[in-house]
Amino acid sequence: MELPRQLLLVVSEELGEAELAALKFLSLEHVPMRKLEAIQEPKAFFEVLQEKDMLEAGNLSFLKELLYRISRMDLLAAHLGSSREEMERELRIPGRARVYLLFQLSEDITEDELKSFKFLLGKELPKCKLNPKITMLDVFIEMEKKGILGEDNLNTLKNLCAEINISLLKRVEEYELNLFGEEEMLIPEEQRGSTGDPEARARWLALPVAPDSPASWNESSQLEAYKMTSRPCGVCLILNNHNFAKAREAVLEPKNMKDRNGTDVDAAALRRVFSKLHFTVAEYRDLTAEEIRKTINIYRCKDHKDKDCFVCCILSHGKKGIIYGVDGQEVPIQELTTSFTGQNCHSLAGKPKVFFVQACQGDACQKGVTIEMDSGEQDCSVETDARFQLDCIPTEADFLLGMATLQDYVSYRSPKEGTWYIQALCQHLEYSCPRGEDILTILTAVNQEVSRKSCKPNAEKQMPQPSFTLRKKLIFPVS
Repeated sequence: MELPRQLLLVVSEELGEAELAALKFLSLEHVPMRKLEAIQEPKAFFEVLQEKDMLEAGNLSFLKELLYRISRMDLLAAHLGSSREEMERELRIPGRARVYLLFQLSEDITEDELKSFKFLLGKELPKCKLNPKITMLDVFIEMEKKGILGEDNLNTLKNLCAEINISLLKRVEEYELNLFGEEEMLIPEEQRGSTGDPEARARWLALPVAPDSPASWNESSQLEAYKMTSRPCGVCLILNNHNFAKAREAVLEPKNMKDRNGTDVDAAALRRVFSKLHFTVAEYRDLTAEEIRKTINIYRCKDHKDKDCFVCCILSHGKKGIIYGVDGQEVPIQELTTSFTGQNCHSLAGKPKVFFVQACQGDACQKGVTIEMDSGEQDCSVETDARFQLDCIPTEADFLLGMATLQDYVSYRSPKEGTWYIQALCQHLEYSCPRGEDILTILTAVNQEVSRKSCKPNAEKQMPQPSFTLRKKLIFPVS
C-alpha cells in the first residue's frame, strides 16, 4: 500500500532544488542513475520511489531517513510525526543506520574548498570547472562516471583531500579502515554487491555506524532542547566599538588603539542573521567603558519573561579577560556575563544567555609554521581582542561564551571584510540553523573554518574557543 499522494505532494512542495539533488544522490542505491538524472522536480522523484516500492503506507522509514539526512526536521515533525531525537534513537538500531561518506563530505566542504576541487580536477572534469552551478555532489558523480572514484578507487579523492583539507583526508581514511572490518557485517546481505553493477553504484557509500550497547542506550540519554518558540525569541544586543580617538587623546593615560575598520561589516552580518532568527536587534556604537556598563544594566533590568533567550555580541579591542571602551578604559568580561545570572536577572533564569566576544586576549601570535615577523601593510589587521578565561563565564547554568581567540592571543580583522570569527560565525549560523543544528555543533564548524585561515605573508593563525554551562541543546529557530 502506497503512502497517500497528498502527503507526498505537500512534502514535495517544501523541497528546493539543492535538496532534491541531495535526495537523488542518497537514493542511488535504489534507483538507477540514468533514471534519477531525468528527474527535475520532487514530485517526480517520489513517484519513482513509489514505483520501486520504497514508499509504503505501513513503513515510513525510508522517507523519514531521507528527510533526516538532509536536515529537514521541520517536515519530519509536521508531516511524519517524528522528531530529531526519535530518528537518532531509531538509527542506532544495529544495521539500521548508515552514514553516507560522500554525501556527508559534500555537506561539510566549504565554497572555497569546492572551488579548489574544481580547479584541481580541471583536466579530468573541464565542464565542472567552468560551471559555477556545479555542486560537490555533481563533482563526485562526474568523478565516478570518469572512473576516478569508486569503492576500490579512492586514491584520487585522497590526493585531492590531502591537498585541500587534511581533515577530509582523515575521514576518507577512516572509511577505508572500516570498509572491510567487522562493521561491514551489519550491512544486510542483499545490499552488498559488486561495484561493477552500475545500478548499485552507491552501495559502497553505505558505512554502518557502530551502535551503542542497547543496554546503555535509553530515553534519558537524549538531550532535550531549550524552548525557543517565543516571537520575538529574545534580544540580540550588539556593542560595536569602532572609533578609539578618545583612547588616543586621553589626558592621563593615552592608549595606542587604532580604529577598528571593518567592524561595521561584522555588525551588519550579525544584524542580518539574528533578525532572521527572530531576535530583536539593538546596536550601540562607540561606547566608553562606563557607557558599556550602563547599557548592560539597562538590559539586565528589562523584563525578559516573554522571551526565550538573550544574545550579546561585543565587538571591540581587548586583552586577557577584558574588553575596552572607546575611551581606553577596561571592562571585565566576567562583569558583563554575571549581570545576567538568575540572581541578577530573574526573568532570564533557566534560559540560555549567549555572549560572542570579538576582541583579542593578548598580543601573542599563533603560527602554523616557523616564520619571520614582517611589518609590512596587510589586509589582515591584528587587534587586541578579548579571549576566553575560565573565570569569564559564571558558574551558574545556561551560559555560552564564544570567544574569537584563545587566551593570551590576538585575533584578526580585515578592514574590508570584517573579522575572521564573526564572519565565519554568521555564515555557519545562516547555513546550519535552517538544518536544525545546535549551537555547539555550529561553533565547532566555526572553529574548523577559522583555524584553517592564515594572515599572509606571516602565516599567523587564530583558534576560537567556546565555553559553556548549557544544560540542553540550543537550537536557534528559523521558521
